[in-house]
Amino acid sequence: MPLYECVLIARNDVTQQQVEALADQAASQLEADGGAIKKREYWGLRSLSYRIKKNRKGHYMLLGLDAPHPAVKEMERQLSLNEDVLRFMTIRVDAIEEAPSAILSRKSDERERGFRGPKPAGRFESGRRRGFDDREEFRARGDGDDGSEHGGEFRAVGED
Repeated sequence: MPLYECVLIARNDVTQQQVEALADQAASQLEADGGAIKKREYWGLRSLSYRIKKNRKGHYMLLGLDAPHPAVKEMERQLSLNEDVLRFMTIRVDAIEEAPSAILSRKSDERERGFRGPKPAGRFESGRRRGFDDREEFRARGDGDDGSEHGGEFRAVGED
């Protein structure tokens, strides 16, 4: 049988268990039509690059399928009817990789790096403390205390 990979994006309103239930429904439908799910990965709640149906985030799920083409078409039809599924894409592949996908391996790399701690607040790169007059706008204008940048005197409107 041909091999496929299907990535689906579910709404961010649903829970992880509901996304797993969507995958279970797809699996039961595929098994009824003579196919099987060989791989299942939950990628988590991720930000979308643009809004889809007023959603800014979505639950991502990868499914590795071993099923005939009509069974995959029926699964896609069922996914398109489900309101919780924002998008899905199914492609044909030569082999389903047993190793974790690039998304999951990148997440594990980020976890292994560890927490380096927060940066100290209110310090420059050199380590000296930032004061009130250290802001660029005050350095560029001068103090402004003696009124020298305004011509030395202040006049109210209407005075001659």
